[in-house]
Amino acid sequence: MSGRLQLTRVLRASRAEVYRAWVEPALLSQWFAPGGLDGPMAAVVAELDATAGGRFRIEMHGPDRVNVAVGTFHELSPGERLVFSWAWEGWAVPETTVRVELRALGEAETELTLTHEGFPDAVVRDRHSDGWGQMLDRLAGVVPLERGVA
Repeated sequence: MSGRLQLTRVLRASRAEVYRAWVEPALLSQWFAPGGLDGPMAAVVAELDATAGGRFRIEMHGPDRVNVAVGTFHELSPGERLVFSWAWEGWAVPETTVRVELRALGEAETELTLTHEGFPDAVVRDRHSDGWGQMLDRLAGVVPLERGVA
């Protein structure tokens, strides 16, 4: 099926820590952008209202471009799941849906499963798969959170 991708990572952090990395701007900005030919892009969290119906706007800055992801949170279950819409400002690609599910594998490990669906074709899906893969790898470098990080 070309309209759906699913990626799984095991992270050495609690579900609460992984969830915080998705909903706190200071943490999200540390990992929420893919790599590029010249190294990782920088994430700027311009807007993040992590409540049901809340919106986000995240700028991904590269050396020669800025891509802006926008969406609305549909479901947030702390430590368990996030569901949100996903679109790119200025791109003629339909809005899609992302689901992030967290499953404990003991006290200090979490299995994260990201499902992104609604892609118009395999080319767009594969580009997102590459980007999400790079971002989840960066997330693994952010969690576990340093104790005392708000």
